Amino acid sequence: METYANALLYAIPLFIGLVLTEILYGHFTGKQTHTVMDTVSSLSSGLTNIIKDSLGLAVVLVSYPFLLEHLAVFEIRSSWIVYTVGFIAIDFAGYWNHRLSHKVNIFWNQHVIHHSSEEFNLACALRQSISNIIGYFPLLLIPAALLGVPAKVIAILAPLQLFLQFWYHTRHIGKLGWLEYIIVTPSQHRVHHAINPEYIDKNLGQIFSVWDRMFGTFQEELDEVPPVYGVLKPAATWNPVIINFQHFWRLLKDAWNTRNWFDKLRIWVMPTGWRPQDVRELYPYDTIKDVYHFEKYDPEATPALKGYAIFQLLFSTVLMLFMFYNYAEIGFDGLLLFGFFVFTGIFGYSSLMDGHPIAPWIEGLRSLAGISYILLSGSWFGIEAFLPYGNLIMIVYFLFTMLSAIYFSVFEKTNRMTGLA
Repeated sequence: METYANALLYAIPLFIGLVLTEILYGHFTGKQTHTVMDTVSSLSSGLTNIIKDSLGLAVVLVSYPFLLEHLAVFEIRSSWIVYTVGFIAIDFAGYWNHRLSHKVNIFWNQHVIHHSSEEFNLACALRQSISNIIGYFPLLLIPAALLGVPAKVIAILAPLQLFLQFWYHTRHIGKLGWLEYIIVTPSQHRVHHAINPEYIDKNLGQIFSVWDRMFGTFQEELDEVPPVYGVLKPAATWNPVIINFQHFWRLLKDAWNTRNWFDKLRIWVMPTGWRPQDVRELYPYDTIKDVYHFEKYDPEATPALKGYAIFQLLFSTVLMLFMFYNYAEIGFDGLLLFGFFVFTGIFGYSSLMDGHPIAPWIEGLRSLAGISYILLSGSWFGIEAFLPYGNLIMIVYFLFTMLSAIYFSVFEKTNRMTGLA
């Protein structure tokens, strides 16, 4: 995990720089694809995912080294061949993992966050899950294990394969000619993120587009069908933590409310969107019927609130980079506590973005806990070894956060009330 954290020290600034470049390009060309709150929500989602993954907060059903030890039939000695085979095997597994996420109810819960933005831009590429707490992906790497691809090769290639999926989340790049037949392109991925009937559950490939063509899930972007983005049951919140568990909560309620015991069990593995007949009639959900005529989620927000959301996003990012930089010194118990402070901060300020009444309570309690921790321990996780007056800066930050939450929730009347879904 420390190696992963070190890699993120370089990857995070790179991704944020590319997002800023896209924002600037959109501004100067008059083709802006970002809105402040949506982009803050997307990047905040990325932070929660990074915290969860860097701390290894998942239960792995079976590890790849275990599969390799017991299943390997071949041993590839050539380094370039083993890396090529390994990359193809990871991408093949990624296609089927992605397809499962779109086709099975419980697996959709771990993927819906990625599709929840009603925009399409580089920031939404970072909308990644924190609800994928059961690690089954190694099972899809059985072909790699059979071929004897070493575990260290998989460990190197898996983050690379993930990072290479970033660039094609953009509306600023058109079709790419012959490359459309080989790799996943922005045009193909716009189709994938669209909720148009023609585009739903298409283009599930991650790097190579040949899998979609091979298994019948390919759809070209049509000039006469402009993609419309989001999910058919809109998230209606900027809070990435809530979005991560909305679908699971719906499944849980349906499983509880249905009278059929068989339905209580099978709802989790049925096709995405399936509901028992009795709860479908008693508890209908609002879904988008006409993708070309629906109101995007965009509660009123003053310039001050937008500026505050950006500030909190940037400060949370800096805190997380410090956590990665000081990963070994903080220690695992300290990392859990540090991650909790950042995580609850994201929950707090994104709830404030929604105008939810719980926001000042979350931010107030977190701020008091942060100040108390500094006063009792004498240090904010050793920050003063890297930054003079670091403890004072953190105390001022927590006080500012607490007062700002009260101000935006009590004194700024914006009528932006939403409910926890």
